[in-house]
Amino acid sequence: MANIVAIVGRPNVGKSTLFNRLVEERKAIEDNMSGVTRDRHYGHAQWAGKFFSVIDTGGYVTGSTDMYEAEIRKQVKLAIEEADVILFIVDCHTGLTDLDSEFAKELRSSKKPIYVVANKADNQEKSFAAHEFYALGVSDFEVYPIASASGSGTGELLDEVITHFEEEGDEDPDANTPKISILGRPNVGKSSFLNALIGKDRSIVTDEAGTTRDSIHTRYQLFGQDFIITDTAGIRKKSKVTEDVEFYSVMRSLRTLEESDVVIVMVDATRGLESQDMNLISLAIKNNKGVMIMVNKWDLIEKDHKTMGKIKEDMLEKLGENKWIPIIFTSVIEKQRIFQAIELAVKVYENKTRRIPTSKLNDVMLAEIERYPPPAWKGKYIKIKYTTQLPTKNPVFAFFCNLPQYIKSPYTRYLENRLRENFDFEGVPVKIIYKNK
Repeated sequence: MANIVAIVGRPNVGKSTLFNRLVEERKAIEDNMSGVTRDRHYGHAQWAGKFFSVIDTGGYVTGSTDMYEAEIRKQVKLAIEEADVILFIVDCHTGLTDLDSEFAKELRSSKKPIYVVANKADNQEKSFAAHEFYALGVSDFEVYPIASASGSGTGELLDEVITHFEEEGDEDPDANTPKISILGRPNVGKSSFLNALIGKDRSIVTDEAGTTRDSIHTRYQLFGQDFIITDTAGIRKKSKVTEDVEFYSVMRSLRTLEESDVVIVMVDATRGLESQDMNLISLAIKNNKGVMIMVNKWDLIEKDHKTMGKIKEDMLEKLGENKWIPIIFTSVIEKQRIFQAIELAVKVYENKTRRIPTSKLNDVMLAEIERYPPPAWKGKYIKIKYTTQLPTKNPVFAFFCNLPQYIKSPYTRYLENRLRENFDFEGVPVKIIYKNK
């Protein structure tokens, strides 16, 4: 059983603060500015031995013509449909509002357990004032005054919430699932790609750069393989990151990279591979992630049968020694090669987790070493005796030899190229170390 709890309410009542309290880390952005949370945001929590998923949502408003707020309403409704239990957050400081009452009418039709949570009840007076929210008539349960910033009252609330869970749930259902993140500059089509892939509006999409503020995780299945795809906030140059909210979004995107197995760096075909894209690629390699380049907006390029080859050649030239990074050209808006892009990401993951049997590895690599042995140092011959793949999350190969300290980087590149030539490590950084034998 998934055991899913959705946190909903109007803007700026403290939904993200409660979400962060429940998942015990700062995964959702908190700010006094209304509308900071836009997409649905997921985390994992546990209470009294029961594990459950938590969905943070954007602030619900009605009667607005703002393009974001219309999309936020859609995201909130999807979260309500998905949830087993709903936490309806209201604000003790501002009291009962017309928007609270209007939203309560929407919630009644869900026919799901709903808890009215009176947040910001940080003193006895505010806790007593929480009684006015009984007028909402939305829940069969009592109103729960809490202070999510300090955690006061959340224990009593969770004691009740978990009574609706028949099973213990999974501690972390995503722990052993491949994680693929989509990174790139703002407005290159990251959210559109995710939505086109899964066939529903998982992320809010507009023509304005910076729509996605949190990292949005989605479980997806292709050819029987489950994996997690994460859409992230667009990453700009440091000089262009102005708002505190955007700063935290960028930090969240970078943390998502660190937690990923494979990074898709999405590039705008009309702009090519720019310095910021190269920085993301370097960061992925530095963190030993699988990496691929997805050139989006291919439909906007005037082209003939040679254009793709020429652009790919130019990009590979920019990549220098990292020509092992695969490149795919897509048009998300026309759904051109979007499934091939995910197939490629899964292939990169398989390459990253591939284990080469030691006997096969030595049969191949010792023959390559015999064909081209390491250069001697001051008349001393360097003899590589054998090699093995270390039990790490990414491909690391140890070569055992008599003088490891004198093997130079050109020979290391030779060994890496032979490993890539004989065993498929496309899209994966390969590390070589030398040990004395």
